[in-house]
Amino acid sequence: MSVFAGTFIAVVPVVAEESNDQIFQLAAFGDSPEAFEMDSRIPEVLTTTRLRQPKSRVPGTTTIITGEMIRDLGIMNLVEVFRLVPGMTVAEVGSNNPVTSYHGTVHYEQRRLQVQVDGRTSYRPNLSDMDWNTMPVPLELIERIEVSRGPNSAAYGINAFLGTINIITRAPEDTAGVETRAITGSRGYKRVFGSAGNVSGDYNWRLAYEKRKSDGFDEQVDDDIYYPFHDGYDINTFNYDSSLFLNSQYSLDLRGGVVDGVNEEDQIKNGKLGADDHPDIIVDDYYLQTRLNVTTSENHFYHVQASFQNYDRRQRWSICIPGDTFNNILQGNSFDLEPCTANEVDPFRANLNEDIEESRLEFEIQDTLLFNRDLKLVSGLGYRKDTYRSETYFNGRGNNYQSQVFANLEYSPLRWLTLNAGGNWEKTTTTDEGYFSPRVAANFILANNHTLRFVYSEAVRTPDAFEQNPDWSYRPRNVQPPYTFLEGQRFLVANLVDPATSTYGKTLEEEHIISREISYFGQYYLDSSTLSLEVRYFNDKLRDMISGIINEEDWTIDNNVALDQKGFEVEASLDFPDTKLRMSYAYLDQDGRYTGANDRDAGDKQYAIDLLGRLSVRHSGSFAWIQDLPFNLTSSAAFYFADEFRRSQFERLDLRLARHIFKTGYSYEFAVTMQHYLDKDTTDLSPDNIIRDHNQFFAEVGVRF
Repeated sequence: MSVFAGTFIAVVPVVAEESNDQIFQLAAFGDSPEAFEMDSRIPEVLTTTRLRQPKSRVPGTTTIITGEMIRDLGIMNLVEVFRLVPGMTVAEVGSNNPVTSYHGTVHYEQRRLQVQVDGRTSYRPNLSDMDWNTMPVPLELIERIEVSRGPNSAAYGINAFLGTINIITRAPEDTAGVETRAITGSRGYKRVFGSAGNVSGDYNWRLAYEKRKSDGFDEQVDDDIYYPFHDGYDINTFNYDSSLFLNSQYSLDLRGGVVDGVNEEDQIKNGKLGADDHPDIIVDDYYLQTRLNVTTSENHFYHVQASFQNYDRRQRWSICIPGDTFNNILQGNSFDLEPCTANEVDPFRANLNEDIEESRLEFEIQDTLLFNRDLKLVSGLGYRKDTYRSETYFNGRGNNYQSQVFANLEYSPLRWLTLNAGGNWEKTTTTDEGYFSPRVAANFILANNHTLRFVYSEAVRTPDAFEQNPDWSYRPRNVQPPYTFLEGQRFLVANLVDPATSTYGKTLEEEHIISREISYFGQYYLDSSTLSLEVRYFNDKLRDMISGIINEEDWTIDNNVALDQKGFEVEASLDFPDTKLRMSYAYLDQDGRYTGANDRDAGDKQYAIDLLGRLSVRHSGSFAWIQDLPFNLTSSAAFYFADEFRRSQFERLDLRLARHIFKTGYSYEFAVTMQHYLDKDTTDLSPDNIIRDHNQFFAEVGVRF
């Protein structure tokens, strides 16, 4: 039975009276501010087609979360922003690894979502993973986050299979001066931020530092025994942003950053192959990005962008395997690892690693041509080189290459009708094939501020390098007697996985999605307030989906699941002069079936289906209230819920009170935040992630000169 929709969205319009500096920043993401007239109260979207468009003309539903809202709600971590987005799930898996997904069709490594920061692709290139703990994006520097909900491969390619997250940071000229902030709270949470910048003629710059630290969850449970949980993080980020205005036609953006620190990994939760130490991950990343913006006329402009990112993860630990067990491994027999006892005689003791260094070199040319106010074209070319270096995962070094051509044409033949047609053709060496992802949409503009959309799109996602071409093995180092003769020898994972179920080495195919959307966007202007409403109904067919397990004992991934999913999503906001109300709700009906080879029993087939939807949530949503009070006080309340997640639910209420004090030449702010978990078992969606106290408290102070 068809399900009809609704989606509530809080947005802050980009008004026509923007400063020239803000205009330059927005133009870098797709359109010229002077290019067309529009109702300034209608919010604009930069992400969905790469063309700056009012929501009345966008071919799809896009959530906009402003940086101001993020800060007013007291959100403590970047990944938690996505609790505000209908249909998105946020959780922690595998110890302290935060994940977010759209409609739940996700491995723990969070494939199928394109993530960008200022136009720079930001997911790890060869493992297709998002490490949210180490993202070099301080919350204070976020201008807005746009989430294009639904396949967006027509604009961004393979990994935009289910949608696109575009994080847009504040321009250096908007943060000139000095700002510092410090936050401390429950479970060892600490965050320190500082930035300094200057505006001087044609050159604007900003240098920022942030430390993020947390002790993680309080404890975990294993065989009904509760243990302390070693799952915190301690991350430092440095960022440099600058803009150089060469003349009225040319500007140059330069960005760079460094990330270092540690992601703690728990021995009980994530230790493997006889680990007797915590396998912590040492992080050492950096990135460089430059973009040349060229305006040839008010109707024609383009940019040329180049970026390089390097992700370095060093993970090493010691192991101890009883001698009898290890001898069985050497003889190729099955084994069940048991920890060494205190008086173990001649065990196998050595060090193992899962070190990996990945890099991405990316080039892009994007051209925007405005023929007139009713006909606009954005098009471009992209090229990417992904490199990996790991003796564990790939037994050395290798490269993958990806090239793409993209375009989107917006045409308004009538005042009440806008048509969009776009597509992306790309080729990748992971499959040595080319793919085309199209999207067509018709927007019926019922009035200047009311639009009904019909959208059809297709997308593919190819397997990443590790899924497709692993050469996984371990080389023991510092081997202790009597096994010193095994120093540096390769132990192949292919010989460790269960041969009865293993698909290791099998060539995988691309995943496919066909998506249909009917959505409505409208704004209602009341006496002293504005009501924004967005409703989305979707019907998606996902085929040849890759599901299964990847670890050192099981490798079962295959193109073996088909999903049919439908539902509706609602976003709405009501803005008064001193009050902002926002709510969101999503309903998902997901039906899966096994389509792989008929060589599994019914239980294994159902397990493959369940794995693919393990982050799927039938009911989820949020409600937020931000209120300006007398005496320069601001209060906020936010309620988040996710139902039927692993047969449990997540409910949390966040309360924040802040006071701003303004003095000549500077200002400062004090704030306190409480997070109250309403569910009976405070486990944050996983039985291993235990929080002892239902109430978590945070205090912050910030100063700006």
